[in-house]
Amino acid sequence: MGISLGLVGLGAFGSEFARLFKAHPLVDRIALCDREPDRIKKFSEDTFMQDKLIPRDCYESLDDICRADLDAIVIVTQPWLHAPQCLQVLESSKHVYSAVPVIWLPDGQEILDWCGRLKDAVARTGKHYMLGETTYYRPATMFCRRMAAEGRFGNYVYAEGEYAHDLDADYCSLREVNIARTTGTIGSQYDTFQAPYRQRGIKDSPMFYPTHSVSGPLSVMKTRAKKVTAIGYRNQNNDAYFNDSTFSNVTAFFTMANGSALRIAEYREIGCQAMDRHIEETFRIFGTRGSFARNIWEDNHRTTSDSAQRLERQQCTDAQLRDQLPVEVATAFKQAMQPNAKPEDEYIPHGHGGSHPYLVHEFCSAVAANRQPAIDIREAAAYMAMGVAAHQSALRDGESTNVLNFD
Repeated sequence: MGISLGLVGLGAFGSEFARLFKAHPLVDRIALCDREPDRIKKFSEDTFMQDKLIPRDCYESLDDICRADLDAIVIVTQPWLHAPQCLQVLESSKHVYSAVPVIWLPDGQEILDWCGRLKDAVARTGKHYMLGETTYYRPATMFCRRMAAEGRFGNYVYAEGEYAHDLDADYCSLREVNIARTTGTIGSQYDTFQAPYRQRGIKDSPMFYPTHSVSGPLSVMKTRAKKVTAIGYRNQNNDAYFNDSTFSNVTAFFTMANGSALRIAEYREIGCQAMDRHIEETFRIFGTRGSFARNIWEDNHRTTSDSAQRLERQQCTDAQLRDQLPVEVATAFKQAMQPNAKPEDEYIPHGHGGSHPYLVHEFCSAVAANRQPAIDIREAAAYMAMGVAAHQSALRDGESTNVLNFD
């Protein structure tokens, strides 16, 4: 017997996941929820969905879908709603998956408070939380975790992670994303939500959405940040997009518990067309034995002080870097996303470096096995705590600031 799963939020991003969750072999039944009836109608009339979606499993409110007899709920809504909605799902005795970040708020202390509340709810309810961080399942991250498990990096020395996404990038305009998030039945409530923060003079930071930049290095090195010093750049041309932001760019330098140093860059105003995946959403890791950057693995094979060999350099393709999905899962996803593909055609993962099908598979597998998923609440909270501490440091001109540990 498979699992039953609900998806809340069928906007541009949520719609990308509906067919994947429905197609997963472990899912027997899917429910949908959105405040915009036309979005639900689009999927309820899709013949591909109908063998697992029945009319009574279409909802217009989170309250209603939380009362349904489902095993788990996926939250893909506006970012300022993620944490309270995930808390409601956990309290309704269901596992929950959240789009990134854990929550977006202009107040760093509130972000940390929500992380703590979610951690407590997971412990109290016995239900699981998973953050849908895409970088965790990019090809480079999967490859580096395999190398790390084999000890191929040696001791970690230095790492970098960055999310360089200019607000006017033509492949994904942040201005247009912001408009989409702040329109419609729910999005139009944004100004009301933001008003108290504006009255208090509390402003946003790129570091309050740090998950794309920090998740790669943290998931590979399996360590935590101890303290940080950060420098912020303030917008200089009075761009209205940054009216509610203290900084448009922040660069942070972390001291890690494993003895390494980590530089994290969160940039939203940078003259760089970052369609190249090696510039926009990427990381590099350097160890005493092996290092990885730009899809290149280098290894000196040094295990003792005098055992180094000629440096081996391997240029890798994304296909070589990725973990393999189970055959039955890849087949189901191919049928869902590439309906015209021939049986012998390769399944090509899509979405943020091909991460979307891996996120879906991990959550469905974890729910079915009732096990802790990857990117659980402690891991997710660690990402957010790093961003909050970096912002606090930048506000104090780079003063060394401790990072809260949720472990």
